[in-house]
Amino acid sequence: MKKCLSFILIVFAVFANVNLSADVPTNTVSQVLDRKGNVVVYPVAVLPFQDRSQEVAGQGKIVADILFANLAANPSILLVDRENFETVLKEQELNLSGVVSSDQAVRVGNLIGAKMIVTGSVVRSDKTVYLIAKIIGTETTQVLGVSEKGLADDEINELAEKLAGKISETILKDAPKLVAKPLTQDNRINTLKEKIKDKTLPVIMIDIPEEHLSQRVVDPAAETEFSVFCTELGFTVLDKKTAEKSKANLLFVGEAFSERGMPIGNLVSVKARVELKAIDRETGKIIVIDRQTMVAVDLAETIAAKTALQQAAAALAERIIPKIVK
Repeated sequence: MKKCLSFILIVFAVFANVNLSADVPTNTVSQVLDRKGNVVVYPVAVLPFQDRSQEVAGQGKIVADILFANLAANPSILLVDRENFETVLKEQELNLSGVVSSDQAVRVGNLIGAKMIVTGSVVRSDKTVYLIAKIIGTETTQVLGVSEKGLADDEINELAEKLAGKISETILKDAPKLVAKPLTQDNRINTLKEKIKDKTLPVIMIDIPEEHLSQRVVDPAAETEFSVFCTELGFTVLDKKTAEKSKANLLFVGEAFSERGMPIGNLVSVKARVELKAIDRETGKIIVIDRQTMVAVDLAETIAAKTALQQAAAALAERIIPKIVK
């Protein structure tokens, strides 16, 4: 009987250890590779966490800073510049406390090029402290939750580091739920064709000057991409260098610029922004105005810049073109 009881206790101890070890997150650096063996990079923005009770006042910012430092070590996570992020939030009159809705996350994510936003709160209940994080996909509006709990006497740094491990693991494992599958140019054009079929297409002229803040611009990638969309959709696109502006019904004017971001190993990240408006040539009235920010990663800075500008222009084409046809 004693031997049987001892055996049962040993088995229980073994399973208890297995379960405990499964609950402890690790902060080992992992990464996601595509089919070609390249590192897949997800642009992520981290907001300050909200302090939910007086006992944890000031700890939300500490948690966010620790998350930022830990997530930055992962080669598959590209953290959006904090200063730029806070500037955009202030422009949008959003709260920096960490309370951001899914709809707001989508809008802000489009402006700063973040595919995901991490926000959350610090809560103390009696003698227990909870760190609760929300990971919001800015393209899919999907929200995933991650949490870590400890005693009130536990170091907030240690709890935040454990939470960072869980967040990193969730981002890499569940990225397909949080990030929309990339659309091909053909898919986007075919979708637009359905939206504008049987509509009257104006004659247009496109002028989007471009600047890369550390290198000479070879050719305007955003203007080229937008022109490709319009040409494939059947618009008459006039060449801005040879055609008379008076022959166009609509003028697409704007500006595009890109800038080198954080290096990721041997890769270079570049952030690009394209601003564009459609103007009725005869009246001078602005028909539609929009802007888009994108982040791209490549071995070469120039290619990354062109890719980011191209993606931004494609996103603008999807939103603007249906608004200019009658």
